[in-house]
Amino acid sequence: MASTRKSERTHILTVAVEDYFHSTALNQLVPDRHKERLESRVVQNTERAIDLLDRHNQRATFFVLGTLAEKHPKLVRRIFEAGHEVACKGYVRKLFSEHTEETFKEDVYRSKQAVEGALGRSVHGYRIAQGSIGDSDLWALDILTEAGFKYDSSIYPQGRSVAKNRKLQFPFRHHCEHGSIMEFPLSSLAIGGFSLQVAGGNYVRQLPTQAVSAAIAFWHRRYLSPFNMHFHVWELDADLPQIASAAGLTWIRQYRNLDLMEARLSRILEQYHFTSLAAMQLLVQEVLDHAPEPRARQPVVPMLEPRVDGEKTNISIVVPCFNESLVLSYLDRTLEDVTRSFSPRYNVSFLLVDDCSTDNTWELMQERFGDRDNVTLLRHEQNKGVAGAILTGIRAAKTEIVCSIDADCTYDPAQLADLLDLLGPDVAMVTASPYHRSGRVVGVPQWRLFLSRNLSRLYALTLNHDFATYTACFRAYRKSRVENLTLSDGGFLGVAEMLVQLDLAGEQLAECPATLETRLLGVSKLKTLRTIRGHLRLLMSIPAMRKQITAPVAPSPAD
Repeated sequence: MASTRKSERTHILTVAVEDYFHSTALNQLVPDRHKERLESRVVQNTERAIDLLDRHNQRATFFVLGTLAEKHPKLVRRIFEAGHEVACKGYVRKLFSEHTEETFKEDVYRSKQAVEGALGRSVHGYRIAQGSIGDSDLWALDILTEAGFKYDSSIYPQGRSVAKNRKLQFPFRHHCEHGSIMEFPLSSLAIGGFSLQVAGGNYVRQLPTQAVSAAIAFWHRRYLSPFNMHFHVWELDADLPQIASAAGLTWIRQYRNLDLMEARLSRILEQYHFTSLAAMQLLVQEVLDHAPEPRARQPVVPMLEPRVDGEKTNISIVVPCFNESLVLSYLDRTLEDVTRSFSPRYNVSFLLVDDCSTDNTWELMQERFGDRDNVTLLRHEQNKGVAGAILTGIRAAKTEIVCSIDADCTYDPAQLADLLDLLGPDVAMVTASPYHRSGRVVGVPQWRLFLSRNLSRLYALTLNHDFATYTACFRAYRKSRVENLTLSDGGFLGVAEMLVQLDLAGEQLAECPATLETRLLGVSKLKTLRTIRGHLRLLMSIPAMRKQITAPVAPSPAD
């Protein structure tokens, strides 16, 4: 489907994983003892939601009821494997106002245990099962912080519920004796002292499409905080079983416009970028400081299994940096995740190369990484470009296996595990490929995709290796095979030139499918027209380079 998105800003999308009889409208009509007798449709409806988001290259947080997680653990893992975040939505479907502090705390811990047990890993987000937290209920955030949650999204301003405390309308950090937790309220519009709910699935279904679109557009123009929107998986099911006692307003709330919901959501997903709460939580400082909301992604780094032989491999990861002061905090957390998750199989060290930045990148690098035993800081006195910085890092590495990643982490470093698996003894380099048939591109403008793919086709026509991508900086190398390369261009063009030289020299190379996403923070350094001209020059020079490499050596006079 062609993209019609209007902005690169990012908003939040969450999905409630519950069955139709758990809904607010029907929950009181269907006794708990009867719910087990009704046809469950949560699995197929969750698949509908996953398919919808996949079609639009969007990511979301799926809030799962604890009871459903226990009953459908495969579904919980399916959500995660599809690239979305899994979070807790209470253990049972119960109004928050019906809880005491003791019962709420018990429900929170049971929910966390159930969802984490199904997923097989920690979860960091929470939303109450039903209702909303108000200004007098912030003790609930204390309990969530004590339980280890990093963020919550249980405030849904309505009426005059936040009139005395407008901070509850936007993301804020809540501090307590157990630490702090980030709160992401569902979005509402303040009109005449009242909060008008517009971000819920029911409002998307019930209100005229033009009204919902106008509300989101108003938020998008006026506020720097992300729009926090949600829907329920059952709202995508136009064939929901009809509960006989559902009539009047209850029927409207539950069944009206179900057949229109998918199309209405599609229009919204086509216009705006959305991401998970976990991804936005990592960017919370930038949000609170009113930085532009960047395209974000779910920062999940899966834990690797230990090697069978028990021996770890030493690897180095090179990170070229040029004017990356805005991304260093995110990069720091990412490198910590890589170190932790790779530890069963690899001893990881990092080489951060400052390519003569003109901002305070070098000072921040020293402040943040200077005392790390597994981090080496290098600096160019003159700018050499991204390929030049990568080569500097490779030559300084003390390991035979060296990887390179982008400072902005547009490729999730967790994907290095796949590249390393392909770096056999005879392979000089493995390059990431988002344009591979099993690769993926998320949030990159269509014009840029068109240019990149067509450049790749031209390279494939002239080189020995028929790859889908030749220009990725995300790679794994054998140091001994690449450290002596001499590049005519040290910038983005040099990244392709490295592959060209190795290809023409007869080296064995490999391509690994990967996912490429837009930058989280900072500004891209790519100069499009200059880079295109450079690639065309490189393509035209390949025949001469091939002749130079394959030309026979003239015999010496002594022979």
